[in-house]
Amino acid sequence: MRKKDYVFTSESVSEGHPDKICDRISDAILDGFLTEDPQARVAVETMCTTNLVVLAGEVRGPDSMSHEHMAKIARSAIREIGYEQSGFHWQNCEIICRVHSQSPDIAVGVDARGNKDEGAGDQGIMFGYACRETDALMPAPIYYAHAILRSLAEARHSGAEPGLGPDAKSQVTLRYVDGQPVEATAIVVSTQHDKDLTVDDVREIVRPHVVNVLPDGWMCGEDRFYVNPTGRFVVGGPDGDAGLTGRKIIVDTYGGAAAHGGGAFSGKDPTKVDRSGAYAARYLAKNVVAAGLAERCAIQLSYAIGVAKPISVYVDTHGSGEVDEERLAVVLQELMDLSPRGMRTHLGLNRPIYARTAAYGHFGRTPDPDGGFSWELPNLVDDLRGAFGAR
Repeated sequence: MRKKDYVFTSESVSEGHPDKICDRISDAILDGFLTEDPQARVAVETMCTTNLVVLAGEVRGPDSMSHEHMAKIARSAIREIGYEQSGFHWQNCEIICRVHSQSPDIAVGVDARGNKDEGAGDQGIMFGYACRETDALMPAPIYYAHAILRSLAEARHSGAEPGLGPDAKSQVTLRYVDGQPVEATAIVVSTQHDKDLTVDDVREIVRPHVVNVLPDGWMCGEDRFYVNPTGRFVVGGPDGDAGLTGRKIIVDTYGGAAAHGGGAFSGKDPTKVDRSGAYAARYLAKNVVAAGLAERCAIQLSYAIGVAKPISVYVDTHGSGEVDEERLAVVLQELMDLSPRGMRTHLGLNRPIYARTAAYGHFGRTPDPDGGFSWELPNLVDDLRGAFGAR
């Protein structure tokens, strides 16, 4: 039985965190391929350290996406994040590209041929989750951890807080009573800053970005509000720590409040079910909760490489459901084709919409007019209610 009274913590990292720089570069390159060819196949990994970026992976796409063009995209991503530091600068960092053509063995299993539909790009398990803790139907700790860093980033980009650097982390601990979050018991924010700012200066810069994000009355006590608890944070980003694509998967999803299948998202085109399957599972779980069929819903999908249909579909409403879970699993598959092609078509995933997902979470975001974050749309609500005779 799920505990009702407890504390739970989730963390987020900013767009300037070394791992998130890598996610952003990988997804920006993916967007470049999909802009040129919506059917391009992309699996690009990035590593960064002091004034060095390394690109690797396999692709199948237009010749216009040359090594030189990928390096140009990487520099643009670094510039947009805001890195113009001596140890990591968009203009003069070295970029090594070792991206090569996709393996023909993978292509044979994935491509549609004759009467065979397009198969999954790999085996694996994917999870989706939704709950009523926030309006976005996301777990509250990760939702507020992201929101704090987004607020700080907006102030930095606008020039309102010029003393802040791109690299930052947040951590939010909430107290739950009867299964619902009621207050923060601890907040941790570490943010890169100019050398002339003191710890107290940074604390007062950060404070309103925390207070304004949390619901009224939720702010923790002063003795549990930790800002740069180790002191100075001047050297940051890749100059302070190396980064890799796909190393913040729990930050990308539900902050540990729900399961993650193990696969990263960034740099992967939507034929890779690590990405499209996780998006579809979140979409279905969110619609179940939005339809009022459960207070909480977790969905697992599993796939085999080269096989179109999922091997299994599992639904768990954690005892909060208003309908039979087995019937719900059947209905969800009737409402959405969960093959790789079906998920991409239903959610419109073959578009350059991925660089924006690289920081502050892939879920709980506002859908964009151009199709970004389409998996957050509650557009199955009426169909789900109708299938179960709900109002």
